[in-house]
Amino acid sequence: MVLLGTIVNGICIAIGSLLGKLFHRIPKQVKATVMGGIGLAVALLGIQMGMKSEQFLIVIFSLVLGGVLGEIWDWDKKLNQLGKWVEKKVGGNQQGNIAKGFVSATLLFVIGAMAIVGALDSGLRGDHRVLYTKSILDGFASIILTTTLGIGVIFSAIPVMIYEGGIALLATQIERWVPKEIVDSFIAESTATGGILIIAIGLNMLGITNIRVANLLPSIIVTAFAVSIIYFF
Repeated sequence: MVLLGTIVNGICIAIGSLLGKLFHRIPKQVKATVMGGIGLAVALLGIQMGMKSEQFLIVIFSLVLGGVLGEIWDWDKKLNQLGKWVEKKVGGNQQGNIAKGFVSATLLFVIGAMAIVGALDSGLRGDHRVLYTKSILDGFASIILTTTLGIGVIFSAIPVMIYEGGIALLATQIERWVPKEIVDSFIAESTATGGILIIAIGLNMLGITNIRVANLLPSIIVTAFAVSIIYFF
């Protein structure tokens, strides 16, 4: 089943969020320390991913052009508006926690190599091990995020499943249309680009920066075009 890994990922996020809601009485000091630890781990993961690039100029170009497009399209604002709409529908009296939890968790769970590589493995080879591993990590992270940011984290399962499921379904057909060299190059460069975005998420979680990471998301799309252009020309 092509979408099995994607479904498991969504379920783990939902279960983790519900458990986090039950454990909401965790002391603030414990939450702050744990969130700090997660922020550091996320930043380290981003650094490791950022080192995977084989053509770092592609990464730089993708971040620059992707950032410009992101600011023009203002994905950060649109994502926050979506979170606020969800908030109004299911609990507008929670003072923004639903929107904040939805946006933060969506960015954390969607961006990164594991989502892309795992979904590609599911579609190309029917191998769900990467997404199973990601599911476990996301499940634990959603517990902590929910205790800190609120039940809005649970709604991040929806865009995660759409994103990973879409990639998995496209991957079932990708080898018929896209040369293996392009796929391998895209994985390497998107891993590095996504890694830099994950570093930004980690720094935001630590309160060091306030980078609008959502407005950098188009850089992943730019990476795909850049890799294809270099391959053909």
